[in-house]
Amino acid sequence: MSGSLVTVLAVAALVPLLLGLVPRLPLPGPLVEIVAGVVLGPSVLGWVHADETVSAVALLGLSFLLFLAGSEVDLRRFRGTTGRRVALSLLISVLAAGLVSGVLVALGVGGAPLLGVALLATSLGLVVPVLADAGRLADPVGRLTIAGASAGEIAAVVLLSVGLAGMDTPLAGRLLLLALLVVALAAIGLTVLGAEHSMRITALIERLADTSAQIRVRLTVLLVAGLAFAAAALGFEAILGAFLAGVLVRALDPEPERTHPLYPVKLDAVGYGLLVPVFFVTSGLTLDLGGLVEHPTALALVPAFLAALLLVRGLPALALRGLLSGRETVAVALLQATSLPFLLAATEIGERTGVLDPAVAAGLVAAGLVSVLVFPAAALALLARSPRAAAPVGGP
Repeated sequence: MSGSLVTVLAVAALVPLLLGLVPRLPLPGPLVEIVAGVVLGPSVLGWVHADETVSAVALLGLSFLLFLAGSEVDLRRFRGTTGRRVALSLLISVLAAGLVSGVLVALGVGGAPLLGVALLATSLGLVVPVLADAGRLADPVGRLTIAGASAGEIAAVVLLSVGLAGMDTPLAGRLLLLALLVVALAAIGLTVLGAEHSMRITALIERLADTSAQIRVRLTVLLVAGLAFAAAALGFEAILGAFLAGVLVRALDPEPERTHPLYPVKLDAVGYGLLVPVFFVTSGLTLDLGGLVEHPTALALVPAFLAALLLVRGLPALALRGLLSGRETVAVALLQATSLPFLLAATEIGERTGVLDPAVAAGLVAAGLVSVLVFPAAALALLARSPRAAAPVGGP
C-alpha cells in the first residue's frame, strides 16, 4: 500500500467533514481538495508526492469524472427553441475560442490551440449542484445553463481528441476513426437495447443489480474502461471514450433516477466517493505553483485566462437573452464560465505531450480555481434577486 495514496485518501475524507463543520463557508469540495494537494505537495510542504499508485488511481478518477460529466448530458435538452439557441451559443463560443487562440499565438504562448479548446468546457459536475441548491434546476435558467454547458463539454472533448491529441494521422483519417468509434458506440447501444428486450437477461440483471454482484456498476465500469481503451487504441485521448460512455448510458436510460433509483447513487459512490477526489488532490500535488510564482508572465496569465473564460463561455449567454431576464442571463454566463475539471484534464494532456509549458498550465488551472470560487457565488446572488420562472423552455 502506498503511503502517499493513504494520505490522499485521508485528505479526500477530511475535506467534506471540514466543509460540513463550517456550512457558511461556500467553498466547493474540489477546490479545497486541489488546494490541499498544493499545500501538501512539492510546491509548498513537500510531504506528499504523486507516486505510480496515486497517479494510476488519479487516472481512473479522471476517466470516471469525464464519464459522470457525459452522463449529465441529456440529449433531449437540445430540442426545439432550446436546441437552436444553444447551437448559436456554441457557435459564438467556438469563434471566441478561435480568437483567443489567435491572440495567444501572436503573443508566442505555446499550446495556443489546446488552450482555446480547454476554454470551451463548463464544469457540469460543479454547476448542477449550484442550480439544485438554488432550486433553479428545472426552470428555464437551469435547463438553458445545463444544455449550454453540455454542448460546450461535448465540443471540447471531441475537438481535443480529434484535433489536438498529438496524432500523426491526417485530419481526414482522424474524422474517419471518430466515425468508427461512434459506430462502435451505436453497436454497443443496440446490443444493450436488444439485451434489455430479452426477458431472461433483464430478469438476471435485475436480480444481480442490488446483490454483492452489483452487476450494473460492474458493467458500467467495463463500458468506461472499454471505450477509453478503444479511443486510445484508435489514437484519441482516452477521455473521449470515457465521456462517450457517459453519454451512451444516459441516452439508453434518460431518467435513471426514476427507472433505477439506486444506480445513480452507486455510480456517485464509486466516482465522487473514491476515484474523483483522488484525481483532484493529485492535480494539486502536480500543480507547478512554483513555476507560476517564479514567472511573472505566467502569473499575469491568470487574470487573462479568467477574462478568456468569460469571453468564450460567458459572452455566448447573450444568445439566450430573449428567454431570460437580464440578471438571469448574467447568472447563466457566470455559471457557464465556471470551469475546472476539464482544464485539469487539458493541462495534464498538454504537459504530457510537451505542447504546454508547466507554468502556463498552472496559470490556466489557477484561473479555473478562481472561476469555481467566484462565479457560482455571484450567480447565486443574482438568481436570489430574480423571480423564479415556471415557463418551460423548448418546443418547436
